[in-house]
This record gives sequence, structure tokens and C-alpha cells, in this order.
Amino acid sequence: MEPKSTTPPPPVPVLGAPVGYPPPGVYPGAATAGYPHAPALYAPPPPPPAVSAASQQAAAQQQMQQLQVFWADQYREIEATTDFKNHNLPLARIKKIMKADEDVRMIAAEAPVVFARACEMFILELTHRGWAHAEENKRRTLQKSDIAAAIARTEVFDFLVDIVPRDEAKDAEAAVAAGMPHPSAGMPAADGMGYYYVPQQ
Repeated sequence: MEPKSTTPPPPVPVLGAPVGYPPPGVYPGAATAGYPHAPALYAPPPPPPAVSAASQQAAAQQQMQQLQVFWADQYREIEATTDFKNHNLPLARIKKIMKADEDVRMIAAEAPVVFARACEMFILELTHRGWAHAEENKRRTLQKSDIAAAIARTEVFDFLVDIVPRDEAKDAEAAVAAGMPHPSAGMPAADGMGYYYVPQQ
């Protein structure tokens, strides 16, 4: 038989109870003022760098140039298209959506092809504008909030405002973190990237 210990067992830890730290100097080699790593672990994060108006304007101008290049490329691609049999979007699904309108009886074969291309361009532009918002927030992942911001910033996409609602709380936090004033609820932010139309040449 083992001899019984006369020391009482340690107390059962209580979840959420404060933990006592040993006084300074208990551990050899520790600084006399306490634990040297504690301030680094619990220090508040540094404030985000201030974004100057000039850098915001330069970013908006760069995004506008990217949109101009995007639409110029789209226009050239449309003019050069000769193959109308291969599509990125399913024509049967587009035709089904078109027939959802009770007034539509017959659909010409070319109509779903045109709609497929129009839908593709719509998705590309919305993605491009959403990606610009993601890059503004220094992210490499396109999120729903980026699409919602692109919709809110672009007047042409106003018909989507009710379909893709913005998360106002997240937008306010992001605006404060970036040092930008947040627009009042329901009002879109001023768009540095206006809708760009490529005139026919």
C-alpha cells in the first residue's frame, strides 16, 4: 500500500474564474517588472494607416481605366465573334426563363444566344466592380458584401438594390477602419467608377 498524502487536492477550476499569476521574480530569468511577453500579446492592434484623398482618387482613376479597357475588350470580342454555337451559359435555361412570361409564345433561335452573351457581360462587369471593392479592402476573396457594394455604387444596378441588400453594420465598420465617411443608410456611396459606355466606331 502506498502512503496517503497529507496535502489537500488542488481546487477544481471554475470556468470563467480569474486566474492568479505568480508575483514577479518567482521564475528565474524573468524580468523584475513581470512577464516581458505579456504586453506584446495583449497590446491593442495598431491603428489602420490613414488613406489620403489623393490615393483614393488615384485608385478610383485606376479602376475607371480598368473598366474602360474591360469594355473595349468586350466590344472587340463581340465584333470578332463568328462562332454562335458554343456558349458559357445554358441556352435551354435562358429559354425557360424567357418563357416564364405568359405573354411570350415563340422565341427565335437567336434570342437566347443574345441573352446568353448579355448575361455573361452583366456577370463580368458586376464581378469586375465587386473585385475592385474587395481590393479596396485589401482582400483577395470576392464576397457578397463586395457585390452589394458594387451594386450600391453603380446607378445602373439600382434595380438590384432590393435583391442584394447591403449589410450596413459591416459597411460602417469597414468605412471607419479605412478612414472613410460612411454614407447614410439607404444612400449609395459616390461612385468613383461611373458606368462606362463604349461608343460605336
